[in-house]
Amino acid sequence: MKLVDAHCHFDFPRFDGCRKSELVTAAGKGVAGLVIPGVRRPDWLRVQETASEHNGLYYCLGIHPWYISEHSEADLEYLEQVLREKPEGCIAVGECGLDRLHGSMDEQHPWFEAQAKLSARVDLPLVIHSVRAHDEVHALLRRINWSGRGLVHGFSGSYQQAAKLVDLGCFIGVGGVITHARAKKTRDTIARLPLEALVLETDAPDMAPAGVAAGMNSPVYLPDILASLSEVRGQSPEQLAPVLLKNTQRLYGADLW
Repeated sequence: MKLVDAHCHFDFPRFDGCRKSELVTAAGKGVAGLVIPGVRRPDWLRVQETASEHNGLYYCLGIHPWYISEHSEADLEYLEQVLREKPEGCIAVGECGLDRLHGSMDEQHPWFEAQAKLSARVDLPLVIHSVRAHDEVHALLRRINWSGRGLVHGFSGSYQQAAKLVDLGCFIGVGGVITHARAKKTRDTIARLPLEALVLETDAPDMAPAGVAAGMNSPVYLPDILASLSEVRGQSPEQLAPVLLKNTQRLYGADLW
């Protein structure tokens, strides 16, 4: 089986000094690559360098809703300038979005809208952070007539919310949440969605699966997420893996892995 981690903060300090060994271990479990999202301008160079140092790694550039206060309009202009130059290995805009649990939603809206519109202008998929804001994300994308490919990463919501996002052209990120038995709503949602709408992710080092300490998540645990997905959908990992890989390639671009 070949697996791809569609959303992994592999540039974060948690992986300093162990990136090569983590990738070797993950590769031994079938993980062929991963995608590193950018969250703030001061980190973009680190994201790019991390991706360039290893085969199978690609990246995104964006401004996360947690860090909008650190940025200005000039940073959005710079982001567009960089993306228009089509830097090697950059395959999406993000991570950006809305987070009801962190800061002001009113302040986050313009930043998310700007990056969603940017993704359309530069013809790149959009990587979306959505925490208790799925309805607002959907409404904003509808309002600006957004169309394209997007990933709602680390999804934790209802089937109805997920289905509306899928109808807009979004893929749903399946992460460590579904490994926890208490996450009944999310497990039910993931079980009912079309398989063609799902991609695997870890969000490492966060969103740890069951049995992994908080902040210590890693791409090596991607097969554990696949195992839980197999359980909730009643299909074998061998049946799921080729479709999930194809979905990730459809999201980010064919033949990357």
